[in-house]
Amino acid sequence: MPAYHSNFLDPQQIIGNTAILPFKTQCRGPAPTHLSQDIDIIDEALYYFKANVFFRTYEIKSEADRLLIYITLYVTECLKKLQRCASKSQAQNEMYTLAISRFDIPGDAGFPLNSVYGKPQTQQDADFLRSYLTQLRQEVGMRVCDKVYGEDGKPSKWWLCFAKKKFMDKSLSGPGQ
Repeated sequence: MPAYHSNFLDPQQIIGNTAILPFKTQCRGPAPTHLSQDIDIIDEALYYFKANVFFRTYEIKSEADRLLIYITLYVTECLKKLQRCASKSQAQNEMYTLAISRFDIPGDAGFPLNSVYGKPQTQQDADFLRSYLTQLRQEVGMRVCDKVYGEDGKPSKWWLCFAKKKFMDKSLSGPGQ
């Protein structure tokens, strides 16, 4: 069975070789907000997460797939943090802290997938990509919290059981974190 790929095949902007796609958000940042569909790349990544996380290899068919890979890896990081949270409010604080903490972008020495991501051409592109990914991480964290802590406010074991999975045998955090 092949992995699921992104349906967003016509990005308006590409930095390095990663698509900059619009998404619904209340967080401030540079992300485009004009959506032509009801679902966005974050909805798509969360929908395909449980199926895609089992794959050790992933064939990249478009620039949007690189963003899908990044979101999938970041959701795994979020689930690792959420395992230690007792309440939804504590979880939301953890997700915000994780989103704004220092992280590597494609082209940085510590980025785990530099072989499949292109380095931004200019420093302005790198700054834009970092702020775009920060905004994306904030929105992903909020949506993962909503998925994990549903209506009853208790953590869902059907989401948290995926915290130990490593998509493509990679992790956005370094060893021991």
